[in-house]
Amino acid sequence: MNDQEIIALYWAKKECAISATAEKYGNYCYTIAYNILYDHFEAEECVNDTYLGAWNSIPPQRPNRLPAFLGKITRNLALNRYKHKKTAKRGGRQVEIALSELENCIPDAVGVEQIAEESFLVSVINRFLYAQTKTKRNILILRYWYLYPIRDIADMYGERESKIKALLFRMRNELKEILKKEEIYL
Repeated sequence: MNDQEIIALYWAKKECAISATAEKYGNYCYTIAYNILYDHFEAEECVNDTYLGAWNSIPPQRPNRLPAFLGKITRNLALNRYKHKKTAKRGGRQVEIALSELENCIPDAVGVEQIAEESFLVSVINRFLYAQTKTKRNILILRYWYLYPIRDIADMYGERESKIKALLFRMRNELKEILKKEEIYL
C-alpha cells in the first residue's frame, strides 16, 4: 500500500490505517524510538503512541511525506519519554551526548526566537546539508536526527569510530561557521 492510500484511510477514519502504518513503518518508528530510549518496552509503547498521534492528527493535517510525519511524532514522543526517564535518573546517555555535540553550533531556543523567522535558520541548515555529499549528509542525519551511536554509524559505513567522530566534528565546525556568516549567533 502506498503512502497516499494510507493517508486516505486515515482521512476516512478506517482503523485499518493503523495496521497499514504498522506494517509499512513500524520498524522505522521503532528504530527512532529505540535509539533515543534504549528500552524495548518503552520504544514499543512510543510506536503505539505514534499511531495514536497519527490517528488524531490526520485529519486535519495531510502530510506530504508520511515517513517524515511519523518520524517526527515518534522522535518527539521518545524525547519526551527520555526527559521523563532522565528526571527519574534512569536510562542511557546517548541523547545527551548527541545533543551536547551540537550545543556549540546550533542556537538555543532563545536565539532562534530572536531571528526574524525560524524558516531562515531551517533554510540555512538545509543548504548546508545539501551542499554535503550524500554519505556525509546521511551520517549527520543518522547521528543528530535518529540519534544513532557513533559505533553503529561506523559499522554501517565500514569505517572506524575515530573517522566518523572526526567527520562529525568537522561538519559541526563548518555548520557553525556558516551560521556565523549568515549572522545567526550562538
